[in-house]
Amino acid sequence: MQAWWVEQPGAIATHPLKGGARANPAPGPGEILLEVRVCGVCRTDLHLAEGDLPPHAFGVVPGHEVVGAVVETGEGSTRFRLGDRVGAAWLGRTCGSCRFCLRGDENLCLTPRFNGWDDDGGYAELMVVHEDYAYLIPEAFNDEQAAPLLCAGIIGYRALRQSRLPAGGRLGIYGFGGSAHLAAQIAIFEGAKVYVMTRSRKAQELALELGTTFAGDAEDRPPELMDGAILFAPSGALVPLAMRSLERGGTLAIAGIHLSTIPALHYAEDLFYERRIASVTANTRADGEQFFDVASRIPLRPTTVSYPLAEANKALRDLSENRITGAAVLRVASAGLA
Repeated sequence: MQAWWVEQPGAIATHPLKGGARANPAPGPGEILLEVRVCGVCRTDLHLAEGDLPPHAFGVVPGHEVVGAVVETGEGSTRFRLGDRVGAAWLGRTCGSCRFCLRGDENLCLTPRFNGWDDDGGYAELMVVHEDYAYLIPEAFNDEQAAPLLCAGIIGYRALRQSRLPAGGRLGIYGFGGSAHLAAQIAIFEGAKVYVMTRSRKAQELALELGTTFAGDAEDRPPELMDGAILFAPSGALVPLAMRSLERGGTLAIAGIHLSTIPALHYAEDLFYERRIASVTANTRADGEQFFDVASRIPLRPTTVSYPLAEANKALRDLSENRITGAAVLRVASAGLA
């Protein structure tokens, strides 16, 4: 099969992904083999390629927003049939027996495995997934629409819930990329007023087209105090700004897996009146099922920019330079790397 992998992390300008032929993987017990159709390009992939997230395996294939067809099943695998359209997300496996798994918080598992970090992901023509951690893709979405839902969508949904936004409340969103533009649609669908702060003029235009109440620069103060907020941009410098724009009792949820240093916070100005900061760590499978239910009812409409598999490095570079409005998706099926 043809694939891209991280051989030596480095600045994205150096093209840290290496492409070529890899041996075809085979599914083990309880696993399925997917013929990858499309794979979303996530900022986590960028952090992996550049070394902000040290690779857990040498030569790991990135990609965890994967839509493919089941072409082979491993021993004891019965959940899906050949030909089913299936999605693979960030959470690849959990132990099921640690104290966090047993209490329903499998996203905090002590020994998790993640697709595209521990195990080879979807920047390839074939990918192995454990059947218990895969999703049947709703018919409401085509392949390209479905790809970003598998991480950007699910994580945005969990971040929205972590923000503790009350019904009909005011939600602030910092950064407006692949995940944020999906979370905004859910919040608006549920009756919230959404205020977007982002430096991209195109992203501001998209936010207003989607029905947000306000769209301004990343460092702008929203015209009203917010009942909850989500930080999607990987900039710790925005944390104090967001905290000072929160209403009493408001929560800032930080959605990214990587964040630059947070400046000193002032207790009286930033945290008093029971303002809170909450991080978002991966997701549970229940999050994914709940998200797809809501997404199908809206129905959610991702804004995507597609690239051929051969241009994986270009897609990551465009992402790093904030050239992408919405979510980037690699077209993988029968694409090759030539």
